[in-house]
Amino acid sequence: MKEGQAKVLTERELSKVVNAVKKKAHAKRNVALLYCSFGLGLRAKEMAALRIKHVIDADGQMLDEINLTGTMTKGGKQRHAYLSSPKLIAAIRDFIDERQEVEGILFNLEAPLFKSQKGSSFTPNSLQQLFHRMYTDAKLQGASSHSGRRTFATTLIEKGVDIKAVSTLMGHSSIAMTAKYVDNNPARLKQIVTNLL
Repeated sequence: MKEGQAKVLTERELSKVVNAVKKKAHAKRNVALLYCSFGLGLRAKEMAALRIKHVIDADGQMLDEINLTGTMTKGGKQRHAYLSSPKLIAAIRDFIDERQEVEGILFNLEAPLFKSQKGSSFTPNSLQQLFHRMYTDAKLQGASSHSGRRTFATTLIEKGVDIKAVSTLMGHSSIAMTAKYVDNNPARLKQIVTNLL
């Protein structure tokens, strides 16, 4: 990990955070946040901007993708995040179902998807602080709200996904920017050299 960069988490570390979060208040919301970070590569700013209508339709059905408009993203560039991972879908569905039970007829598709303890929208900064608390509770050093994004990119590259596709999913304007996100895993590098000849 380069100096100052958010830690890329292993599967075991991600499970550790999820398990720690499940024992605390707002468990379903926070698990859904973690899966949006690690399963979609979303930034804190993008998660803070999400509305319920971005993940379910008027009939309460899960959408296949989230349309991130230019106002929601860092570079002002529209992109799509795909709701296809079973774990991600289950986490969001659990959270939405809990929200519908609590809010009843006040449930509103225009409302923020993720609400703070006070019931208002998160700011990107307050969401970054929440991620910091979740990692601290799980006793993980060096992780931040950007860890999910970096882990998302690194995992896709390690699974053999081409960097152009990863760059598109990340919403980067260049492959060079995506390359900076990818952690050089020593085990992967060793395997590449081992298979060379």
